[in-house]
Amino acid sequence: MKMQSNNVLLLIKLLTLHSLLVLSASQDFDFFYFVQQWPGSYCDTKQGCCYPSTGKPESDFGIHGLWPNRNDGSYPSNCDSSTPFDASKISDLTNQMRSDWPTLSCPTNNGLTFWGHEWDKHGTCSESVLNQHAYFATALSLKNEINLLQALERAGIQPNGQKYSISNIKSAIKGASGYTPWIECNNDSSGNSQLYQIYLCVDSSASGFIECPVFPNGSCGSSIEFPSF
Repeated sequence: MKMQSNNVLLLIKLLTLHSLLVLSASQDFDFFYFVQQWPGSYCDTKQGCCYPSTGKPESDFGIHGLWPNRNDGSYPSNCDSSTPFDASKISDLTNQMRSDWPTLSCPTNNGLTFWGHEWDKHGTCSESVLNQHAYFATALSLKNEINLLQALERAGIQPNGQKYSISNIKSAIKGASGYTPWIECNNDSSGNSQLYQIYLCVDSSASGFIECPVFPNGSCGSSIEFPSF
């Protein structure tokens, strides 16, 4: 009887350890980067772009992704090959995703490859809090919480190809959102630095924006172009 009891206790301990290891692996991040990109800057490069099969997207920031990240600046990726992207799981979100999460990669396509890449690389690392449908639905909801283009335009920062102070861009977004953004730049076809992506941070439960614990590497010049689209 004592041996059976010991065996049961050992089994319980092993199962508990296994559960803790699985939980630890599935929660291997501290926060999310919510990243939106300006289509004019994506397209105004030497490589150019291709509009999606549904036509030219609106002149607005589009979602790039919702990326689990760690406080030390590293990040998990491609965490679960057993749950690949399944378009049928987000069929009710497709119309909104075509508008708010458009693809600009070539050749022209319907966006499924882009969305699949984001889920496989980043979304699978958030499964401790977000299943596939919730991952995309959460990103769409976050975009609706803060209108980046409106925030910039209200501060007199227009997508017209002119140069604007990076500090004014950050101030405009912080004024509208309450949180400090990180700005990523790229170079246009002539080599000029331009506003490409805006990062805001989200807590580890994906329930709301927070101040970023850490920013990515890289920097922009003191003034950058904001191209039209």
